[in-house]
Amino acid sequence: MGHGSSHGHPHDHPHEHPRSEAALDQGDLAAVVDMAIPDAELSPGQVSRRQMFRRAGLLGAGLTAAGVLGTPAAASAATPRHTGGGREPRGGYLWLAGDHHIHTQHSSDGMYKVSDQVGHGAAYGLDWMVITDHGSVAHAKIGVEKVNPDIVAARRDHKETLVFQGLEWNIPGAEHGTVFVAPGRNEVSTLKEFENGYDGSVKNAGASTPQNEALAIAGLNFLADSVRRRRVDGALFLANHPSRKGLDSPHEIRGWRDAQPGIAVGMEGAPGHQAAGIPRPAGPGSGRGFYDSTPGADSWPGYPPESYKTFGGFDWMTSTVGGLWDSLLAEGKGWWITANSDAHAIHADTTVRGGGDFNADGRYDDPAYGGTLNVNAGDFWPGFYSRTHVGARSFDYLAVMEAIRQGRVWVDHGGLISALVVRARQSGTGQLGVSLGDTLHVRKGAKVEVSIEITLAGVPNWAQVVPALARVDVIQGDVTGPVTDPDAFTTPSTKVVSSYEVGKNSGTVTFTYKVGAVDRPVYVRLRGTDGKRSAPGLLGAAVDPHGPAIDVYGDADPWNDLWFYSNPIWIVPRG
Repeated sequence: MGHGSSHGHPHDHPHEHPRSEAALDQGDLAAVVDMAIPDAELSPGQVSRRQMFRRAGLLGAGLTAAGVLGTPAAASAATPRHTGGGREPRGGYLWLAGDHHIHTQHSSDGMYKVSDQVGHGAAYGLDWMVITDHGSVAHAKIGVEKVNPDIVAARRDHKETLVFQGLEWNIPGAEHGTVFVAPGRNEVSTLKEFENGYDGSVKNAGASTPQNEALAIAGLNFLADSVRRRRVDGALFLANHPSRKGLDSPHEIRGWRDAQPGIAVGMEGAPGHQAAGIPRPAGPGSGRGFYDSTPGADSWPGYPPESYKTFGGFDWMTSTVGGLWDSLLAEGKGWWITANSDAHAIHADTTVRGGGDFNADGRYDDPAYGGTLNVNAGDFWPGFYSRTHVGARSFDYLAVMEAIRQGRVWVDHGGLISALVVRARQSGTGQLGVSLGDTLHVRKGAKVEVSIEITLAGVPNWAQVVPALARVDVIQGDVTGPVTDPDAFTTPSTKVVSSYEVGKNSGTVTFTYKVGAVDRPVYVRLRGTDGKRSAPGLLGAAVDPHGPAIDVYGDADPWNDLWFYSNPIWIVPRG
């Protein structure tokens, strides 16, 4: 997704310009963000700046690590391991935090070096990352090759972090998506051939036409064939910011998944660009995720106006109980959600894009560090706010890809919780049960329960606040099989079936949801919140009494509206 730092409105009215406000020298800013210095010892101007950052939740480690004073080393030194005890297995898996949507100077709207992004992501606790520069003519021609040595160097320099090479695919006839492959001798050639043959920008195939939709399927078939012929050991596709412009129609999503269920496995449940919602003057004052669009010529006409906005920072497809995501799950389709940074330009950073001729070189020159504080940027560093946790069998590339493919995934914002272990099992048997993305098979009429173990935050997030989980919701739906209308985007039986109040922010809490006697296939998924912003769901209070509220354009502080979501577990009776 491309967004510069445009102010977005004409400068014909008097107000304190955030860039002027932010034009601080490092020594001045150091005093502002050093909370050991009381307000009374600051100058009036410094107090004003501190108040601006305080309102935005950026004081302390958040601003220090993200902004002009921040370095990956400093962030690493200050990073509490949000990954739930580091690499200790939980529930039989290593839960590895990651981000599959990151841009560099090899994107036409990016600027950071690969080492900048990987260094920060690793410092903020990420175990795996995917570099996804935009597909384009220049990238397809030379960029996809030029970025590889930088990725190889990052793998060498950050051995505790897995760094995949991918690209942000301009899906023919639709939106953007992450495509990435397993590292190996053919990773570059496979991505290059894929981009040249199937990218919507390269092939001038962006319009929503049947021909372009078919080209998208052909691209997924190419990836599947590359895996089948062992050209690469793995390939995955995830749709990015699926509701941003209304381009990803329900039938296209079903078409991708049905064509290659081992390749097309899910979508961003929450888009990146979460800092975009920080109100002015401390932030861009836009929509979280830069979800600020209205229907266009290629938008699918059936989507409601609300779909172009986020709810608690999450995409409408995910946040609507009984909506499009649930419609797919009710069909029995494994379609998983993630949360990522979409990092192009970092909020409150001072980096300035390097020069050069992008179209000729396939990249910008290295950036310059030390400009003015850019509070108009809408992104967070990878791992700073959005995390995708995958349950891997081991710490390696193929294990991460297998975990994503199987749906052993939960996501969170702002370090709301530290760890989540969910198991469905037959009641009274003492069985360990199955985890997220898996299917529990029981005899018809058997009683089933879902055990939930949550390790609460216990440590400050990067806004210097220890998040407090207020409530956990259990969402259940019937599995009713394939729909007759491929553009269906609701399902009638899914609703919130149980809620648990938490009210603490450290230690571990456990809950047991009694599914009861199972006489039909169902699925269960979880959602949790800090409880600061809620509203009845779009399909009514009887379906979702306390769901995420629609985000207010220009006034959506991401640190004061935190949620986590899990992927589902299926429960299928036999007989």
